[in-house]
Amino acid sequence: MLKAGELADALIGGGMTIATAESCTGGLVAAALTDVPGVSQCFSGGVVSYANEAKRRMLGVPDSVLSTVGAVSAECACAMASGAKERFGTDWAVSTTGIAGPGGATPEKPVGLVFIGVAGPSGVTAERMLFTGDRAAIRAAAVDTALGLVLKRVSEGG
Repeated sequence: MLKAGELADALIGGGMTIATAESCTGGLVAAALTDVPGVSQCFSGGVVSYANEAKRRMLGVPDSVLSTVGAVSAECACAMASGAKERFGTDWAVSTTGIAGPGGATPEKPVGLVFIGVAGPSGVTAERMLFTGDRAAIRAAAVDTALGLVLKRVSEGG
């Protein structure tokens, strides 16, 4: 995957590290990174926190976020990314949380809705994405977009 290699090169070149926190992508972001030879120089590890309890326990997502806006939200994506960055002690972290389908959707949160969080030196942000296609296509698009968002932030310096 081209973006994973570009991101690894940028991180290694800058002496920086990254961790992942994934829900709907189930470890695919981490897998894309670990496909890159030499990525151990920048990739510290990742958490697949599919269940809300895992989000709470492993990443420190507040109960208030999960009970008010839910796991599929910008707030949860930010908390997941921040939690991974803190727990792994990295410069960067990326998170994914969403609905890959085919079930689990509501009118407010349709299949394909994914929030991607990026935590870096200058703070944490989340992007709302709406992907189309089947489960595999949605997950692949989420991975590609997540890597691209981190690469953009790293290239911008924060």
